[in-house]
Amino acid sequence: MIKKGDTYKHPVTFTQEQVIGFAEITGDKNPIHLDADYAANTVFKRPIVHGFLAGAVFSKVFGTLFPGEGTIYLHQEMKFTAPTYVDEPYEAIFEVVEVNTEKHVGTISCSLVNAKGEPCIIGSAKLKHNVQFV
Repeated sequence: MIKKGDTYKHPVTFTQEQVIGFAEITGDKNPIHLDADYAANTVFKRPIVHGFLAGAVFSKVFGTLFPGEGTIYLHQEMKFTAPTYVDEPYEAIFEVVEVNTEKHVGTISCSLVNAKGEPCIIGSAKLKHNVQFV
């Protein structure tokens, strides 16, 4: 059973192959993600991971690890606060901020932080889970 105050952490690293695959699937072929020469002339100085690819770690964790199988995604908010780069370590951090046991719904703060602990994505999600939020 998951309760208010519970936390969970998950390490993640993104590869250029994942970025290319995401670009193919979504059609978002913005050169900021795919072209090192182009990206070198931007504020980022090198290609960045698509924000929604980086944020997809939240979906992975919610659907498979915490709360896990049976999770129904109801809502997600994300604010992109810093770039995410390939081949660098990140950590997705989660904290349960509210649980409605009658509706089996939990609100979870979620963030993706870099190796220095600086947030790249901050947000919150609302999830339904009939077993974990009781």
